Amino acid sequence: MELKDLKRLLEAFDKSKTNILEFETDEFRIYLDKSATHITPQQEVNQTVVETSTPVVQKVEAKPECEVEGELITSPMVGTFYQAPSPDSPPYVKVGDKVKKGQTLCIIEAMKIMNELEAEFDCEILEVLVEDGQPVEFDTPLFRVKRLS
Repeated sequence: MELKDLKRLLEAFDKSKTNILEFETDEFRIYLDKSATHITPQQEVNQTVVETSTPVVQKVEAKPECEVEGELITSPMVGTFYQAPSPDSPPYVKVGDKVKKGQTLCIIEAMKIMNELEAEFDCEILEVLVEDGQPVEFDTPLFRVKRLS
């Protein structure tokens, strides 16, 4: 199910008089309940993912109980994330690396085309958020970085 389809489903559910919607496939399960008054952390994460529409670079929102620094670099497209140009090669970047604007961060394979994702600014890699070979959606957070002056 694509994100746009999920958004349409949520909008239709919100406008309907139905209070509970449950939908399940081999890949995922959706359970929506309008009468629920308590949001669990997992529901909060799912809600954030569904409702967030962000640019390729976004500020990390700090939670009150912990300080998270940096910005997120997100996927500009749907595809498969690769950290290196080939399985035998070292990754383009790793945690702690200082990256220059224009330097390749990773590859996103989409429809058999290898698309290099380049840094839009000088930064330090604080965290790699996805595994090599993992499928990613548009706006999936890939890296947490600290912008350098």
